[in-house]
Amino acid sequence: MLGEVFDGSGVVVAPRQKQDRALWDAITVALVVPPPAGDEEPLGLNGVIEQASSGLRQGGQDFQTLQRQERIVDHKPAQMLKVGYHENANAHDWIEEMVFIEGPDNEIYSVVLKCSPQSLARLEPMFDGVLAAWILPAAEPAGGDSEPPVKQSSTPPSKPH
Repeated sequence: MLGEVFDGSGVVVAPRQKQDRALWDAITVALVVPPPAGDEEPLGLNGVIEQASSGLRQGGQDFQTLQRQERIVDHKPAQMLKVGYHENANAHDWIEEMVFIEGPDNEIYSVVLKCSPQSLARLEPMFDGVLAAWILPAAEPAGGDSEPPVKQSSTPPSKPH
Protein backbone atom coordinates (compact mmCIF):
# COMPACT_ATOMS: atom_id res chain seq x y z
CA MET A 1 0.00 0.00 0.00
CA LEU A 2 1.38 3.38 -0.98
CA GLY A 3 -0.99 5.39 1.15
CA GLU A 4 -4.34 7.07 1.53
CA VAL A 5 -5.80 9.58 -0.93
CA PHE A 6 -8.92 11.75 -1.17
CA ASP A 7 -8.66 12.82 2.49
CA GLY A 8 -8.72 9.23 3.72
CA SER A 9 -11.56 8.13 1.41
CA GLY A 10 -9.29 6.05 -0.78
CA VAL A 11 -6.12 4.03 -0.99
CA VAL A 12 -3.34 3.50 -3.53
CA VAL A 13 -1.73 0.08 -3.86
CA ALA A 14 1.28 -0.92 -5.92
CA PRO A 15 3.94 -3.58 -5.99
CA ARG A 16 7.48 -2.45 -5.16
CA GLN A 17 9.15 -1.31 -8.36
CA LYS A 18 12.69 -0.35 -9.36
CA GLN A 19 12.13 3.11 -10.83
CA ASP A 20 11.34 6.36 -9.02
CA ARG A 21 8.07 6.11 -7.05
CA ALA A 22 6.45 8.79 -9.26
CA LEU A 23 6.70 6.30 -12.14
CA TRP A 24 5.20 3.30 -10.35
CA ASP A 25 2.24 1.44 -11.76
CA ALA A 26 -0.62 1.56 -9.23
CA ILE A 27 -4.29 0.90 -8.56
CA THR A 28 -6.30 3.51 -6.68
CA VAL A 29 -9.67 2.80 -5.05
CA ALA A 30 -11.62 5.73 -3.62
CA LEU A 31 -14.90 7.40 -2.85
CA VAL A 32 -14.55 10.38 -5.18
CA VAL A 33 -17.98 12.00 -4.85
CA PRO A 34 -19.88 11.76 -1.54
CA PRO A 35 -23.68 11.38 -1.51
CA PRO A 36 -25.42 14.66 -2.36
CA ALA A 37 -26.55 16.65 0.67
CA GLY A 38 -30.16 17.78 0.99
CA ASP A 39 -31.68 18.74 -2.34
CA GLU A 40 -28.28 18.94 -4.05
CA GLU A 41 -28.34 17.45 -7.55
CA PRO A 42 -26.16 14.31 -7.93
CA LEU A 43 -23.12 14.73 -10.19
CA GLY A 44 -23.71 11.44 -12.00
CA LEU A 45 -21.31 9.23 -13.90
CA ASN A 46 -21.14 11.47 -16.97
CA GLY A 47 -20.26 14.45 -14.76
CA VAL A 48 -17.44 12.53 -13.10
CA ILE A 49 -16.08 11.38 -16.48
CA GLU A 50 -16.09 15.02 -17.63
CA GLN A 51 -14.28 16.09 -14.43
CA ALA A 52 -11.63 13.40 -14.95
CA SER A 53 -11.11 14.52 -18.57
CA SER A 54 -10.92 18.17 -17.49
CA GLY A 55 -8.38 17.29 -14.81
CA LEU A 56 -6.11 15.71 -17.41
CA ARG A 57 -6.49 18.72 -19.73
CA GLN A 58 -5.80 21.18 -16.89
CA GLY A 59 -2.69 19.20 -16.00
CA GLY A 60 -1.42 19.97 -19.48
CA GLN A 61 -1.80 16.38 -20.66
CA ASP A 62 -2.66 15.83 -24.30
CA PHE A 63 -4.56 12.60 -23.81
CA GLN A 64 -6.23 10.24 -26.23
CA THR A 65 -9.41 8.39 -25.32
CA LEU A 66 -8.73 4.73 -26.06
CA GLN A 67 -12.06 3.33 -24.87
CA ARG A 68 -15.23 4.38 -23.08
CA GLN A 69 -18.03 2.04 -22.12
CA GLU A 70 -20.92 1.56 -19.76
CA ARG A 71 -20.52 -1.28 -17.30
CA ILE A 72 -22.24 -2.90 -14.36
CA VAL A 73 -20.22 -3.39 -11.16
CA ASP A 74 -21.91 -5.17 -8.25
CA HIS A 75 -25.29 -4.68 -10.00
CA LYS A 76 -24.74 -0.90 -10.05
CA PRO A 77 -24.25 1.40 -13.05
CA ALA A 78 -20.64 2.20 -13.90
CA GLN A 79 -18.63 3.78 -16.69
CA MET A 80 -15.10 3.07 -17.81
CA LEU A 81 -12.78 5.57 -19.46
CA LYS A 82 -9.39 4.37 -20.72
CA VAL A 83 -6.94 7.04 -21.83
CA GLY A 84 -3.35 7.18 -22.96
CA TYR A 85 -1.08 10.18 -22.55
CA HIS A 86 2.49 11.39 -22.31
CA GLU A 87 3.11 13.13 -18.97
CA ASN A 88 5.01 16.31 -19.61
CA ALA A 89 6.42 16.62 -16.07
CA ASN A 90 8.41 13.36 -16.22
CA ALA A 91 8.34 12.43 -19.94
CA HIS A 92 6.59 9.14 -19.12
CA ASP A 93 3.84 7.43 -21.14
CA TRP A 94 0.79 6.29 -19.17
CA ILE A 95 -2.40 4.33 -19.66
CA GLU A 96 -5.17 5.10 -17.16
CA GLU A 97 -8.20 2.86 -16.97
CA MET A 98 -10.77 4.57 -14.76
CA VAL A 99 -14.00 2.91 -13.68
CA PHE A 100 -16.54 5.07 -11.90
CA ILE A 101 -19.29 3.26 -9.97
CA GLU A 102 -22.52 4.85 -8.79
CA GLY A 103 -23.40 3.84 -5.25
CA PRO A 104 -26.86 3.35 -3.75
CA ASP A 105 -26.99 6.92 -2.36
CA ASN A 106 -25.74 8.56 -5.61
CA GLU A 107 -22.17 8.61 -4.28
CA ILE A 108 -19.46 7.73 -6.79
CA TYR A 109 -16.51 5.43 -6.29
CA SER A 110 -13.54 5.03 -8.59
CA VAL A 111 -11.15 2.20 -9.30
CA VAL A 112 -8.22 3.40 -11.39
CA LEU A 113 -5.32 1.54 -12.93
CA LYS A 114 -2.45 3.85 -13.88
CA CYS A 115 0.43 2.08 -15.56
CA SER A 116 2.97 2.24 -18.33
CA PRO A 117 1.73 0.81 -21.64
CA GLN A 118 4.23 -2.06 -21.26
CA SER A 119 2.63 -3.12 -17.95
CA LEU A 120 -1.01 -3.03 -19.11
CA ALA A 121 -1.28 -6.67 -20.23
CA ARG A 122 0.19 -7.86 -16.90
CA LEU A 123 -1.83 -5.56 -14.60
CA GLU A 124 -5.21 -5.37 -16.33
CA PRO A 125 -6.28 -8.87 -15.11
CA MET A 126 -5.59 -7.78 -11.51
CA PHE A 127 -7.55 -4.58 -12.08
CA ASP A 128 -10.44 -6.62 -13.48
CA GLY A 129 -10.19 -8.84 -10.37
CA VAL A 130 -10.65 -5.83 -8.10
CA LEU A 131 -13.76 -4.85 -10.06
CA ALA A 132 -15.14 -8.40 -10.04
CA ALA A 133 -14.75 -8.59 -6.24
CA TRP A 134 -16.19 -5.11 -5.63
CA ILE A 135 -19.11 -5.00 -3.20
CA LEU A 136 -20.80 -1.66 -2.61
CA PRO A 137 -22.52 -0.83 0.66
CA ALA A 138 -26.31 -1.08 0.80
CA ALA A 139 -28.36 2.12 0.74
CA GLU A 140 -28.74 3.94 4.05
CA PRO A 141 -32.08 3.19 5.75
CA ALA A 142 -34.51 6.10 5.46
CA GLY A 143 -35.01 6.35 9.24
CA GLY A 144 -31.32 6.09 10.07
CA ASP A 145 -32.15 3.92 13.13
CA SER A 146 -29.93 1.00 12.29
CA GLU A 147 -26.16 0.93 12.08
CA PRO A 148 -24.61 2.12 8.82
CA PRO A 149 -23.55 -0.56 6.33
CA VAL A 150 -19.94 -1.63 6.34
CA LYS A 151 -18.09 -1.37 3.05
CA GLN A 152 -16.34 -4.62 2.34
CA SER A 153 -12.86 -4.12 1.00
CA SER A 154 -11.67 -5.63 -2.23
CA THR A 155 -8.20 -6.89 -2.93
CA PRO A 156 -6.74 -8.25 -6.13
CA PRO A 157 -6.80 -12.06 -6.31
CA SER A 158 -2.99 -12.15 -6.27
CA LYS A 159 -0.15 -9.76 -5.71
CA PRO A 160 1.62 -8.37 -8.79
CA HIS A 161 5.20 -9.57 -9.27
